[in-house]
Amino acid sequence: MRGNPDNLRRAAAAKSTAAAQRAEQGLRDMIRRGDPITFRALAQAAGVSLDFLYRNAELRRRVEQLRDQQRATPQPTPASPDPDRPSSVVRTLTTQLADLKRRHRDEITALKQALEAAHGENLELRRRLGPRGTGSAPDK
Repeated sequence: MRGNPDNLRRAAAAKSTAAAQRAEQGLRDMIRRGDPITFRALAQAAGVSLDFLYRNAELRRRVEQLRDQQRATPQPTPASPDPDRPSSVVRTLTTQLADLKRRHRDEITALKQALEAAHGENLELRRRLGPRGTGSAPDK
């Protein structure tokens, strides 16, 4: 036989050990993130083949156990928005509405001041013209 079979066995064992370590780390990461545990997801996350996971008895048992555990435990429903806390759309629209109200109040205030000034000018002009209905024509 050519080559050194012992070196080949050691290299294959080291490669298998490294793949098993990557798979274990992948499982820990998936559990931490709350990802669904499946053979395909683990193979992709750890960079190992499905065949490797199915053939490795310890990894296979662990994946099946975790997968069954996840199926038995109801998945937490996504947190429903707090009804007391408005969404960003509501906050944005509320801000826009408050800005419109403020501008409207400012405009009304300015218009009231202009109306008061016009009433004042009107009153002053009436006083200059004198009383109405006296029947006298203005002098020329």
